Amino acid sequence: MSQDKIQAYAQTQKSSLSPREVEAMAFTKAALMLEEAKNNTDDYDSYASALKFNQLLWTIIQADIVDKENELPPQLKANILSLSIFVDKQTVKALADTKTRHIDSLIDINKNLAEGLMVKVESEMEAKPEPAPAQASSGLSV
Repeated sequence: MSQDKIQAYAQTQKSSLSPREVEAMAFTKAALMLEEAKNNTDDYDSYASALKFNQLLWTIIQADIVDKENELPPQLKANILSLSIFVDKQTVKALADTKTRHIDSLIDINKNLAEGLMVKVESEMEAKPEPAPAQASSGLSV
């Protein structure tokens, strides 16, 4: 399969996902990258790259939270911002010291958020009524 077809498929896949699913995928990807980095701390460039990806993800979240258009409740916004500050501090610690205790908390946070987002998606899907199946019309009125 050509690279163009793979990219087109990936783009189609992304466009059919809900925003929550995209967020869950981003947190999952970050957690997986951090897990891999944790298991290979000898390769500092890869280790730092995983941490920087995670930090970028959280920077995007911070920007979204402070956006005037964000309609989340103020208390939830404050909680997410507090968590993002913790993530920033842990990231700095993890970049300075490759001991796994620093990166473990980042992995756990991302996994828990991804799982929570997916549970929310699944519950929303269950709440949607199933469309009635189309029935063939015989042309007769009963």
